Amino acid sequence: MGALSEREDEWGRRATAAAIAAARRLVLGEEAAVNMNTPVGRLSDIEWGWIISSAIFGWIATRAEQAVAEGLDTESVIHTANSEALDAGVVAAILPKLAGMTVADWSQPIAAWPRETMIRFLLAALDLIRTAMRARDLSNSAITRKAGSDEPDDLVPFFS
Repeated sequence: MGALSEREDEWGRRATAAAIAAARRLVLGEEAAVNMNTPVGRLSDIEWGWIISSAIFGWIATRAEQAVAEGLDTESVIHTANSEALDAGVVAAILPKLAGMTVADWSQPIAAWPRETMIRFLLAALDLIRTAMRARDLSNSAITRKAGSDEPDDLVPFFS
């Protein structure tokens, strides 16, 4: 494994550890917001939201630290480290539009489609995915920008 991969793996471990530590802070200690004796199945949606949000913020804070330490663009580091999830989000977003297209006979199983139909379907999906990815990548509502800020490296207040 190269030095770049080792360094990225180390940052990944640090980001995961920060996410776990942030979530644990919510359930352990005197200032815990969630009772640590509450069974997981009895957590409210609000409590789940607190736990998940704190874990995400801990992960993002560490990736933002990585960007600063390595002199990189924060948004690019977050996108690169989480590209599969971001791509899955794009695909999920286009599914309703894809399902509404008339490129295929939806009453048939996909395996029964003729080759030409499958090609038209995949090209339509690819076009929708590319368009959605361009919109995502060119969006002014980046993850780490303050509301109303045009500065890409302005971190949201969660990191201060």
